[in-house]
Amino acid sequence: MNQQAGRNNPHFKAAADWRSRLRGLGVQLQFLGAHLPKYARLMRLHRPIGIWLLLWPTLWALWIAGDGVPNQAVLLVFVAGTIIVRSAGCIINDFADRKIDPHVARTADRPLATGEIEVGEALVLFAGLMLIALGLVMTMNTLTVRLALGAAVITVVYPFTKRFISMPQLVLGVAFAWGIPMAFAAQLGSVPRLGWLLFLSTLIWGVIYDTEYAMADREDDLKIGVRSTAILFGEMDRMIIGGMQLFFLLGMALVGQAASMGRWYYGGLLVALLLSIYQQFLIKGRGGERCYRAFTNNFWLGGAVFFAIVLDFTYRPLPV
Repeated sequence: MNQQAGRNNPHFKAAADWRSRLRGLGVQLQFLGAHLPKYARLMRLHRPIGIWLLLWPTLWALWIAGDGVPNQAVLLVFVAGTIIVRSAGCIINDFADRKIDPHVARTADRPLATGEIEVGEALVLFAGLMLIALGLVMTMNTLTVRLALGAAVITVVYPFTKRFISMPQLVLGVAFAWGIPMAFAAQLGSVPRLGWLLFLSTLIWGVIYDTEYAMADREDDLKIGVRSTAILFGEMDRMIIGGMQLFFLLGMALVGQAASMGRWYYGGLLVALLLSIYQQFLIKGRGGERCYRAFTNNFWLGGAVFFAIVLDFTYRPLPV
């Protein structure tokens, strides 16, 4: 009787309920812990080059818009948002390419391609990341939120464009440069012409490095019918990339002029020029591994421009 009465006690029921919840939470955490490595690979966290290529232009814009002193809260939101959105972008890209990736040597081991992760799992993770990104951007002003909605559309649309247009790299260039108008909007409340000039220059840079990336997969893409600028440009690929590199550097020089940048900045552009020449050397034989190295070399190019901007603002002469 006493034992039965104890079980009917509200405190006993509450304690049992909490124990049940904790056991359930423990099972969920154990499940998550066991699956984290494959989710990290799905988000390509083990290959952060994409994060940096998305982050560098955003940092350029934040420093220029903030006259060398970007708002700290805005900076934190944009850094976190960049990592989250790039991770979400990788998931939706692999979802779109899940039937293609098994036929490409470089992508055959991706979790969706191998069946290691179910499609439903991937889409839930994608939705969760995008909701987190939305929560972050909602702390910004209205213009930034509107631009972020455009970024979300581009993120979802890009992976499917390689089936329908010959220059999907142009769409990727827009996606990877979109953080620039967002950064100016968050910092200033508007996007001046300087911001759009930086956006256009970065768009060209995006087409450059994604064409180098596509050159590494050109043979596989030709077999399975995937379109790219590497295929479109054909034998003219190196010449066209070289022309785009010159336009990119010219655009960045105009950005420097409009932003009243000094010798540190132009020194950084000189480094970017030398790295661009090195990339031409790497893609000369059009070998897949060397083309991929040219693509990853853009990490250093973007970093050189960023640190040149930081140094230029740091050592800028004080106004008389």
